[in-house]
Amino acid sequence: MITPAYDYLLVAASVLVSMMASFTGLTLTKGISALPEGLRKIRIVMAALALGGGIWSMHFVAILAMRFPLPIDYDVIYTLGSALIAILMAGTALLILHFASRTWINQVVAGAILGNGIVVMHYVGMSALRGCLTLYEPVGIVLSIAVATLMGILAIGLAYARRNTAHILASTVIFGASVVVVHFVAIAWTSFQISGSLVGTMPQIENGTLALLVMLSAFVICGTFLLASTSYVFNGFSKPVTAGAPTAALAGAAAGGDAPRPEESLAATFVPHVEAPRIPYERDKRTCFIPAERVIALRAEGHYTVLYTRDEMLFCPWSISEAERRLPQMLFLRTHRSYLVNLQHVTAFERHKDNGSCHFDGVQSLKFAPVSRGHVAGVREALGL
Repeated sequence: MITPAYDYLLVAASVLVSMMASFTGLTLTKGISALPEGLRKIRIVMAALALGGGIWSMHFVAILAMRFPLPIDYDVIYTLGSALIAILMAGTALLILHFASRTWINQVVAGAILGNGIVVMHYVGMSALRGCLTLYEPVGIVLSIAVATLMGILAIGLAYARRNTAHILASTVIFGASVVVVHFVAIAWTSFQISGSLVGTMPQIENGTLALLVMLSAFVICGTFLLASTSYVFNGFSKPVTAGAPTAALAGAAAGGDAPRPEESLAATFVPHVEAPRIPYERDKRTCFIPAERVIALRAEGHYTVLYTRDEMLFCPWSISEAERRLPQMLFLRTHRSYLVNLQHVTAFERHKDNGSCHFDGVQSLKFAPVSRGHVAGVREALGL
């Protein structure tokens, strides 16, 4: 029986890597649901690489912290395959969260998949060891699965309860800790024996080479962590800009002029200024145009749409699908299969049992637009709720 010693500096480094990767991956998920489908997929890939790569890096930094009294190598297929498994399972969890309706059942499923990605990655990664035989006790496997599942569900539940800094930081601590706890729980019920029979014909990675790979992975995680945390700091100290108000108007308010109305602040805080095109509408047998920022919302009417401004309804020759394609998706958001809403004009959001509504105070033509169940999460995220 082999009893490895530990380099506690590397153990501490493994904890740090896990926390940085968790923060980076969870931060990258913020705002995904409000993005177009293509950009959403790219962000999910980036977040999955951060989370899965962090799980893999933490595991092998902790393995490198173990000092065996004999040479240890690592099977290439199992080593790299374990990273792929962690990334794929993290990506699957994020796809469920951002492409399926965000019900509590889906959050539980996503949390369980994300958490058990740690377990699967751990045991596949342990199978990569060459030079010693690893023996697993059933108690360790059961405990690892239980801990990973519970902490994964808790981390996802916290991260997606409210998409703000406090919840993401709390989720970071829980998920980052789960990676560490699962690893060392599993190791506690793992024994090592000398075995020369595991030297096979497959390519193997030496201890030094693995250290370089892990260092490279940790370097990338550190870089993305710094970018994510810097963005967080600057966003946290940036002041909201009133919707539709130019810089001069804000300067006038600061000098004693009229302050922005409270009902304008919700969308203004979260919707950046976007150059929008003009939208055509029909009147008196002519095609006229209206600036998109003046449009409150568009409602599907067969193959055409109805435009709502503050005082009137206009007939638009675009279909709702064409309007969604032509208008900036950072400004106009689909809230319902029949509604496209200008987020700059949203003054309140009301959550109902399984759907919601966007309200427009002071608008005569349209008091509110419905938000269907499948769009609630995207609307809340776009409004910063």
